[in-house]
Amino acid sequence: MSYFWQSVERNWVLFSLGLASLVAALFTGHPLFFSLMYLFGAMVVISMGWAWLNVHWVRVTRKVQTRHVQVGYFFEEQLVLRNIGPLPKLWIELKDQSDLPNHRASRVLSTIGRKQQRDWHVRTPCYQRGRFRLGPVSVISSDPFSLFLFKQDLPMFTSHVIVYPMAVDLANFQPPIGELTGGDVVQRRTHYVTTNVAGVREYSFGDSFNRIHWPTTARTGRLMAKEFELDPMADVWIFLDMQQNVQAGLTYAQIRPTPLPRVHWEKLPKFSLPASTEEYGVTIAASLSQHFLRQNRSLGLITYPKAHHREIAQSDRGERQLIRIYEILAVTQAYGLLPLAELLVSEGTRLGRNTTAIIITPSIEPTWVAAARHLNDRGIRVVAILIDPSSFGATVTSLKTEIELVANHLPHYLIRRGDDLAQALGSRRN
Repeated sequence: MSYFWQSVERNWVLFSLGLASLVAALFTGHPLFFSLMYLFGAMVVISMGWAWLNVHWVRVTRKVQTRHVQVGYFFEEQLVLRNIGPLPKLWIELKDQSDLPNHRASRVLSTIGRKQQRDWHVRTPCYQRGRFRLGPVSVISSDPFSLFLFKQDLPMFTSHVIVYPMAVDLANFQPPIGELTGGDVVQRRTHYVTTNVAGVREYSFGDSFNRIHWPTTARTGRLMAKEFELDPMADVWIFLDMQQNVQAGLTYAQIRPTPLPRVHWEKLPKFSLPASTEEYGVTIAASLSQHFLRQNRSLGLITYPKAHHREIAQSDRGERQLIRIYEILAVTQAYGLLPLAELLVSEGTRLGRNTTAIIITPSIEPTWVAAARHLNDRGIRVVAILIDPSSFGATVTSLKTEIELVANHLPHYLIRRGDDLAQALGSRRN
């Protein structure tokens, strides 16, 4: 209805002439003024009805190829607008209200015949991680005389897309990883095929044929499948420090979308990490997760992104675990209150001997170094990835923390703003 009153304000001259014709016809009775009054009245009624019909009997569908994409890649979808009414549409503006940055799905379409449809492909470069809304959609249209402008919010299903953080290939990353070669198997069932057979069970739909245990199948007359246990390899745990007070540079809320060219055929800007220790930490955690899970390592993640709220991905292997960690990191923001030292003390109890703990932090507090040394004394292999806050505009430096790490014989990596992460994580400082 607000669009209706905007139309009245925009065409006040026409409505004033119509009102003047009505007044003149009533006072003079002259046929000319009656004709003008009928003309203006018919124009208003027909234009309003035409504009109203243009935004009704319209159906919009959204075809999405995937609900998740990684930073640096493209999110692709196809939108279809169909005229399901008996009359043609002169023009329709489709306005998409998605909050995905740089999402250009809105269009102005002209001359859509009855029972016809128009479709277009949308390719959005993703430069910011997070969980974003797709929709809702509104259609706006007018009459041939542009007297009335109507808007209709379509009852369209609103969905979401998750943009995973960027992950770089860490070909030269070789931290001291705990190995349990020749030790006892881990007494935990797994859906992976390993060299350690734990027993047999009845065949389930989806089991591969190489899991079938044929001697037991022949003896029982039923299909029986083998169960496996994990190989004797030490787990890897990532501790991501999301305490708000130790971060430097931009926060997630301060990051602005990368401006795109005005025309589609111009070259897109190259993605670069925002000047934020928060974004660097999340990207490093995603890169390490990809690195270890591709090696079929058992990996877990712990972080405290909000107050004392904990996000944890229990130690596991495979692509499913990688997606789980990506989904946590996509929405993680540094609003935590728990200091890293307390995190290591409280969560370190779940780590066993020869487990590898990788700590990612911009904190320069000496207390977390002492907590890391205590884990190391328990036989846990600790690796620190220190993000230098001074390179992100902070007034403090990580030099004393580096000295503490060296004095306690804790291997570490130093990351500064603008570093090539693959190269920086390939040179360890002992």
